[in-house]
Amino acid sequence: MRIAIVGPTHPYKGGGAAHTTELAHRLRAAGHEVVIESWKAQYPSFLYPGQQTVDTPAGAPYPDVRRDLDWRRPDGWVRCGRRLAEADLVILAVLSPVQVPPYLGILYGLGRRTRTVALCHNVLPHERKPYDVPLMRALLRRVDGVLVHSEQQAAPARELGPAPVTVAEMAPHLPAGLQEHPHVEGVTNRLLFFGLVRPYKGLDLLIRALPEGVSLRVAGEFWGCLEQTEALVTELGLTARVELRPGYVADGDVPGLFADVDALVLPYRSGTASQQVWFGHEHGVPVIATRVGTLGDHVTDGVDGLLVEPGSVEALRAALTAFYRPGEPERLRAGVKAVDPEPYWATYVDALVSAGA
Repeated sequence: MRIAIVGPTHPYKGGGAAHTTELAHRLRAAGHEVVIESWKAQYPSFLYPGQQTVDTPAGAPYPDVRRDLDWRRPDGWVRCGRRLAEADLVILAVLSPVQVPPYLGILYGLGRRTRTVALCHNVLPHERKPYDVPLMRALLRRVDGVLVHSEQQAAPARELGPAPVTVAEMAPHLPAGLQEHPHVEGVTNRLLFFGLVRPYKGLDLLIRALPEGVSLRVAGEFWGCLEQTEALVTELGLTARVELRPGYVADGDVPGLFADVDALVLPYRSGTASQQVWFGHEHGVPVIATRVGTLGDHVTDGVDGLLVEPGSVEALRAALTAFYRPGEPERLRAGVKAVDPEPYWATYVDALVSAGA
């Protein structure tokens, strides 16, 4: 088929861009003719306070990319739709409801001549705004199919629109050829929190739950909660044990973050689909995670990590204490296996193409 994916790709960074890029490569490898319609300006800066673009791509860039879309230019949205009208399938990668107005413009330009699928990374955001539901309802009423990454996300998708909803687990889009970085021998009594820091990810719970004698490294962009985090660390007297590294972490610096930690901790209050467990295992460390979204599906409790109920400092502290029983960090590290992305992608591509049939 002739397929167009509308979504971010390099120079945009983050999971959405990585997924769009890998998806295009996989669809092309399956025999389809694929283009990416990407963005010249995706969001107003006040809606995305972090660094939006990077100079170095995370993986192999996709060769057929057009970067004309601009959130400030509705005329360009309609032109994009008219340009894509000859495609067999248009996939709209939905990362946030603020993308809906451009997508409605694209759908207007398409008319009803082309099949469309809304690929929803999240049907609704973790931190809601009053306009989120009406915007997503407007979009999901106008597409031919919807693809979501969990049954939990399928329910709101079905409530918001009449289109058939397909559920397919998000396939791994891990960086290719991770650098070899030998791990420090023995137990270091150091944990890692890695990635974008937002309230729903529960960093404050982890800081409060930190057992005596254990340190924590926090590396990633903070979305509006850096000052509160610094104040919490000071209030609890943990400045000597909590290392904050705010800001975007370049791919080349990531292996070093994992080289001297005992585990990656994901204390999320809520979640949908996430690559973080796979990311930790790919770097050879066990993962301590809450049972939210797909995190609980990717950790085998007691084998390659530990699972804990969300939202509880006491439960998290108990899990961290259990992790540091003599011999336990080494045993769980030995159980970690790198993920094989191939079967996940084969299933995912088939599900997506079927959703647009």
